[in-house]
Amino acid sequence: MLALLASFSSVMNTILYILLALLVLLVMITIHEFGHYIVGKKLGFKINEFAIGFGKAIFKKTLKSGEVFSIRIIPLGGYCAFAGEDEDDADPKAFNNQKPWKRMLVQFAGPFFNFVSAIIFAFILLVGFGYDIRTINSVDPMHAEQMKQLSTELSQELNGQQLDTLQEGDIIREVNGTKVSFISGNTFNRLIEDIGVNEIFTFTVEHADGTTEVLTLAKFKNPDVENDEVGMLGVTLGYYQYTFLEAIVNCVPVAAVMAWEVLVFLFQLLTGGVALSQVGGPITTISTMAEYTQINIMNLFIFLPFISANLAVFNILPFPALDGSRMLFTGIEWIRGKPINRNVESWIHFAGLIVLFAFVIFVDIFNLVT
Repeated sequence: MLALLASFSSVMNTILYILLALLVLLVMITIHEFGHYIVGKKLGFKINEFAIGFGKAIFKKTLKSGEVFSIRIIPLGGYCAFAGEDEDDADPKAFNNQKPWKRMLVQFAGPFFNFVSAIIFAFILLVGFGYDIRTINSVDPMHAEQMKQLSTELSQELNGQQLDTLQEGDIIREVNGTKVSFISGNTFNRLIEDIGVNEIFTFTVEHADGTTEVLTLAKFKNPDVENDEVGMLGVTLGYYQYTFLEAIVNCVPVAAVMAWEVLVFLFQLLTGGVALSQVGGPITTISTMAEYTQINIMNLFIFLPFISANLAVFNILPFPALDGSRMLFTGIEWIRGKPINRNVESWIHFAGLIVLFAFVIFVDIFNLVT
């Protein structure tokens, strides 16, 4: 009976985290569509409906302006429906009757709002939880004994010197003289994983009193201890929480690097440098987010800026049906002085949408099967 209750509790817990992940994804998409909406509203576009989700409406409200606000049953998307965006409309406020530069601003607003939200979420991550820069949360006597033992074993390499020990509250600023920085690509994990067992290395640490010191240490891996990520027993790592000012300074570069990593990933995908198993659609994204959030709630706050940056970059690409492609068509119209045949453009975007849907469904099924 107890085992059954534990199993039921585990299933319910998983379902709750999946719902949380679904809500997060829906918020990201709503932010994107709100970008289109607010800029279109400010520039005088006629808007028919702002919808959260797809499918049948479960809630509808018509505003005094005539706009419809709706919440729909499938929480995997949303849209801002402009009058005259996909069909002819005589109303001068209709989308395609507006000046090209106005339309481009509206089209750009969705990805831009996603990137701005990535910056805000990055700030929350840095100041609320920290990211990448590590601190020493606790040290027990095993650590000092281990360093003493390794000093004896590595006496020849150390020329008779003793290895140093870490202190509680130490902030690890550099590894082997290289600054720990997600922005420059020198993440803590990347720097530490290149150090072999029994290899001597240095940490430049900032002590709790504000002084800085270069410590000589050695990596020791005990196969009986799990999650010994640094390879130094008796040391528990945490994340350095940025000060308000540090978070303000770093949140934009962090969001920019996340966006750049998305571009690099897409390039590698196109050139065959990334396996298809590493790509996922909405189902894979939601399940991955739920899985990692269950492990540590901090992971959710890492996903927030990353997914926001992902949506910003993805939607700005000049692929049919995406905002980048619509901007491209509008830009061509601006240069030519007349639009490309609306029906041709509409069919191109429709075909692009079908290809995108087919791709995300395929990769989700592929991931489930494999």
